[in-house]
Amino acid sequence: MITERSELGIEIEAALGEVLGHVRGETALPCRIVDDPAAGRIIALRKRLRLSRPKFAERFGLDVRALQEWEQGRRVPDRAARVLLTVIDRDPEAVVRALSEDGAGGAKGRSLAS
Repeated sequence: MITERSELGIEIEAALGEVLGHVRGETALPCRIVDDPAAGRIIALRKRLRLSRPKFAERFGLDVRALQEWEQGRRVPDRAARVLLTVIDRDPEAVVRALSEDGAGGAKGRSLAS
């Protein structure tokens, strides 16, 4: 029988203690909430920007088929796509600038999410 605890074992024990404290409401762990837009919110975003599905996909480097699937509720955007949609919702021009190859805007030939 081993009587000494390893450094790894001590770290795991401490981490499990944090989790237990969080579950009990005793500890607040840092977290980052990433918006998980429902199909209706994605459609509303696109309509607010007055873009057709193909134009929205082209402008923000998305796959038009994936966008269609999200909007029809057949698929849910993965985490990276949800982050991108959140940024588009808050500052669409920042995304256009970031994707611009020539400084004039547009997402020529790039696809970030599917």
